[in-house]
Amino acid sequence: MTTIARASSGGAITVSELPHLRAAPVPTIDIAAAERAAADFLRAMGMDLTDPSLVATPARMARAYADLLTPPAMTLTTFPNDASYDELVLACDIPFTSVCEHHLLAFSGTATVGYLPGPRLLGLSKLARIVEIHSRRPQIQERMTTQIAHWLDDQLKPRGVGVVLRAEHSCMTLRGVRAHGSTTVTSALLGTVRTDERTRNEFLALSERPIR
Repeated sequence: MTTIARASSGGAITVSELPHLRAAPVPTIDIAAAERAAADFLRAMGMDLTDPSLVATPARMARAYADLLTPPAMTLTTFPNDASYDELVLACDIPFTSVCEHHLLAFSGTATVGYLPGPRLLGLSKLARIVEIHSRRPQIQERMTTQIAHWLDDQLKPRGVGVVLRAEHSCMTLRGVRAHGSTTVTSALLGTVRTDERTRNEFLALSERPIR
């Protein structure tokens, strides 16, 4: 992951800890029922679950999907913008994996998330966490992009937000057209990042060629 911050705010900073926040309700997961359902599914696909290599597969499937579909809790850590920092703050190359809601096949890629600060700054690691909590559910990439942008806008009240996701979808590469190597790119721009041409172009340029 590449983090871009183009100036040092300096000065003493006080941390504000808000309550644990989630982007969606935590699902109720019944691992035992999921394991039985996975076993039924595999048998329906003609697999012999007495084979030593498959006997534990239903349990592994249940645990794997439970992990993919459980969003983590997050404490939103913000700091006063004492130095009135007014330039873009971006975190680039944030890796994520989600599950396509149409086929329950994985899609994975990277996110660029940035904002123009208002009165408060966000702890940089939280930009990655925001991506994670929105990816841990059945998703479509377009909705996930806008959800991240609006969640950040609602919680932080910045002057602008920009989100770009780039992902490869198993439902395109493993089935159907089998478009191996194809990448889907989606973006969501809010506030000044959307309305001001200079800021919009700067955000998009940085999201395409992050500083190394």
